[in-house]
Amino acid sequence: MKVILQKDVKNLGKVGDLVNVAVGYARNFLFPRRLAAEATEKRVHEFEHLKKIAEIKKKKAVAERAEVVKKLSGVSINFKSQAGDSDKLFGSITNVDISNELEKHGFSIDRRDIHIDEPIKMLGQHKAIVKLGDGLEAELKISVERLA
Repeated sequence: MKVILQKDVKNLGKVGDLVNVAVGYARNFLFPRRLAAEATEKRVHEFEHLKKIAEIKKKKAVAERAEVVKKLSGVSINFKSQAGDSDKLFGSITNVDISNELEKHGFSIDRRDIHIDEPIKMLGQHKAIVKLGDGLEAELKISVERLA
């Protein structure tokens, strides 16, 4: 019996796969748990249509993120913070602070997408990388100055 998987099933396949299984397995295990649906011609066409729509949406989202990365690359962010005599900050600048500062510049970037080696604790120039998935990365320049 041919079925379309509606959820990932271990040792059988992923969502959307068209697989051939025993009638009893489908009727007694897959159908009651809503893991699969019988592969009628109508459902196969419907699922293929949904896959195409999802693919188009994904391409559009990737294009939008690529546009954001293009605008982000080369952006410089300035922070003013109190520091001691040895240029060590009182506190630190984290990816949350960078995300908040980017929002002031008009970018809505989640803090989890901003990667720095460790929180910034010294005055000077630093770098952060914004990773938006699918290999899309932008490098930010961060300048930390002494608060006068």
